[in-house]
Amino acid sequence: MKVAIKRTWRSSIQSIIGLFCFSIAMTHTALGESLNVWLGTGRSPQSRGIYHCKLDTSNGKLTEPKLVAEMEGPGFLAKHPKLPVLYAVGGIKNEQVVAAFAIADDGKSPSLTFMNAVSIGDGGAAHVAVDATGRTLLTAQYGGGSVASFALGSDGSITARTKLIKHEGGSRVVSNRQDASHAHWAGVSPDNKFAFVPDLGLDRVVIYKLDPANSSIEPHGEGVTPPGSGPRHMKFHPNGRWIYVLNELSLTVTQFEYDATKGAMTPVQTVETVPAVDLAREKAKSASEIRVHPNGKYVYSANRGHDSISVFEIEASSGNLKRIQIENARAITPRNFNVSPSGDWLLVAGQASHTLAAFSVESDSGRVVFNQNSVYAPSTICVMFDDGK
Repeated sequence: MKVAIKRTWRSSIQSIIGLFCFSIAMTHTALGESLNVWLGTGRSPQSRGIYHCKLDTSNGKLTEPKLVAEMEGPGFLAKHPKLPVLYAVGGIKNEQVVAAFAIADDGKSPSLTFMNAVSIGDGGAAHVAVDATGRTLLTAQYGGGSVASFALGSDGSITARTKLIKHEGGSRVVSNRQDASHAHWAGVSPDNKFAFVPDLGLDRVVIYKLDPANSSIEPHGEGVTPPGSGPRHMKFHPNGRWIYVLNELSLTVTQFEYDATKGAMTPVQTVETVPAVDLAREKAKSASEIRVHPNGKYVYSANRGHDSISVFEIEASSGNLKRIQIENARAITPRNFNVSPSGDWLLVAGQASHTLAAFSVESDSGRVVFNQNSVYAPSTICVMFDDGK
């Protein structure tokens, strides 16, 4: 009898322990991972600088964004590839600069501490990027029509501007928009050998030879987009062979074949993000951002005025795009959006609606579904995860 009681007791304890462990595992799964989301903002009465919120990957819910650093219109952000340092382009005491902030993260509420800032020297920048070595920072100046390179120190601080190159001329296809150069984005190739600057005013992607050791760039070549298209942003496919350039003025995407040995772009295909007939009644319309899904199967773009997200399927052998969905952005003026590193979530920032909305991404189709979750995000024009992409 005593033996039976002992066995029953032990069995009960084992069952309780098993249930406890299962409960912990299920709780962990239900909670998912909490991702940092950094928000760059435009100049407006609502915004005071750089904001931060968190994304719960188990349900797509967002925390309310909190101000983490005051700055005048820190529109675009970038992260150091090796150090906890964040960079922003914007104004400090009415001077247009690129600034460095140290990130401190206790796992609950990250904070930013100002490190230093360097004057850009050609007006405000529309975009900022850091090369893979963490030695070189690049900025693109829309108003000045230029690209600048900066040297970064071992601690991630900005030590000096090393070069400022002005783009000359304009395609003049679209009056008032292409009468002069408007450099709109800066980034580097997967092998870190070349830098790219889509120029809306030139209908060109200007290519530079990158010298990370000396934090410098030299003119190298160009990729040509259709006349009047107005290239704005671009992204590489994970295979490094294809480039997708978003054209702001024509609301199209141009696919390029990329030769990494030569640093050369060859146009292959241009597709509409939204059918022209659907844009005819819009008072204002322009494309804003483009992203490639981490799995390399889909491309996403945002359409202002039409206020939508376009989803494209990538043909596996050619890289050609086929539009499969146009979804309401649940935002007014979707200036920027981003796809989570896992590819499960897409966050859309409404610059005019002051919102950040979450969409789930269907794993089998790449299509997006609104998650019924949106938070107040003042004048947000840049959405960045911790991977810095």
